[in-house]
Amino acid sequence: MKEELINRGQIAPQELQEFSLDEFIQFIGDYKLKRISFRYLALDGRLKQLIIPVERLSRKELEKIFIEGQRVDGSSLYPGIINAYDSDIYVIPDLATAFLDPFDQENLAFICRYRDKNGQPAPFALDTILKKAAALFEKTTNLEIWAGGELEFYLIHQVEGFNYTLDQQKGYHESSPFIIGLDLLKEAAEILQRLTGSVKYVHSEVGFSPALESENPLLAGKRVEQLEIEFDTAPLIKAADYLVLARWILRNLGAKRGMLVTFAPKLDEGIAGNGLHIHLELKKDNQNMMINPDGKLAEEALKIIGGLCEFSDCFLAFGNTQASSYHRLVPNHEAPTRVFWSDHNRSALIRVPLSFSPKTSGGVGQNTSRQTVELRSPDGSALIHPLLAAIALAAQWAFEEEKSLEIASQFYLPQSGLSQPLEDKFPPLPTSCSEAAQLLKEKRSYLEKNGVFPAEIIDYMIQLLEKEDLAVITEERGGDVRKILHRDLHRH
Repeated sequence: MKEELINRGQIAPQELQEFSLDEFIQFIGDYKLKRISFRYLALDGRLKQLIIPVERLSRKELEKIFIEGQRVDGSSLYPGIINAYDSDIYVIPDLATAFLDPFDQENLAFICRYRDKNGQPAPFALDTILKKAAALFEKTTNLEIWAGGELEFYLIHQVEGFNYTLDQQKGYHESSPFIIGLDLLKEAAEILQRLTGSVKYVHSEVGFSPALESENPLLAGKRVEQLEIEFDTAPLIKAADYLVLARWILRNLGAKRGMLVTFAPKLDEGIAGNGLHIHLELKKDNQNMMINPDGKLAEEALKIIGGLCEFSDCFLAFGNTQASSYHRLVPNHEAPTRVFWSDHNRSALIRVPLSFSPKTSGGVGQNTSRQTVELRSPDGSALIHPLLAAIALAAQWAFEEEKSLEIASQFYLPQSGLSQPLEDKFPPLPTSCSEAAQLLKEKRSYLEKNGVFPAEIIDYMIQLLEKEDLAVITEERGGDVRKILHRDLHRH
């Protein structure tokens, strides 16, 4: 192994993630790493960690750890899905996900996948569900879906004697010294770029408050800055893993600085909520398939749009899981409230962003378009892997059903139609977790088709959403919206 490629903490992800098992074992010995850590996705959407000391382990012992993984208590990681009396499940490292822990330079980390007692992928695991959905779409269409997320979050901190401030809701693309959190954002971008190679850009977002009102001591009187990391599109499982890693990294960086990072969907009715917009791109042989030579959306892209419109209710069940989610989906805050798509319109459920395609000197396109369609309903409470799985199944349905093109035509709002009332033409999105749960019940048969979503995972989501509404009923009756918005800062 070349030393210049293994400069601790700086190794490019493509080199480390292409190591063989033997090279990983050599790497651990040559660089005297003290531990490896297994990270795996639990039902709460967060990465868990198992730390394994590796000093003085023989090559044979290290091989056994890599090949056989470790047993963990599945009933604690997937409560209600795995029974406590039969709870052992294996976590096996996915070698292609390796990274040096940015907060512990003597630790080599891996994202793991769950295996059952027969060594098969655990059907209930959220990443297994996503892999099945992606594979079904590819088998049906001979195309790939890639996704990229816009991860918005709030940085909350105490500021005293600071002379630079902004008006509320005026944070969009602001620079220092008016935004304090840019140093954290830049560090997060550098770490994530090393680990994923997929960061598109970072910036401050609209939401800002110089002093938040709250009964929660973590929030009361604190300065609130909204920031964003946007990822380039990647294959679905990578896109989901990158977003989960980003949440973990941002929280760690905030903790180091004594700041609070939250992805909560809404913190105040007067400032923007935290969206998790998902950009979708169809690819074949690594070429974008979203645009025709004349610059118009391809039929394949229109089919996906039709599928997204048809299954929009399912996305809210996985992408908007808190009561506060539905305080974000309100008019005049660049958030969707009805099922329609449009060009460039930030109030649409599905937006077709402006995409520039370079031309050759002869005026002929070079097939370098990066055109996407953007789903704008999900927020920071999303369970990312099942959300992307539901999107993949909606796209798969769209390629099987001829009426998907008709649906796309039916739900299109042209730019010239922006002034007309939407109420008469387009159906509303759900307005509560319980409504989203009811709509999930109505569409669950398609999600469970072909064994992609296990019934127990759909049952879990329905129960989660219904309990969420029950938990806030007192606050809603009392008219105290802030208690609803501030009750759960760390969901997922």
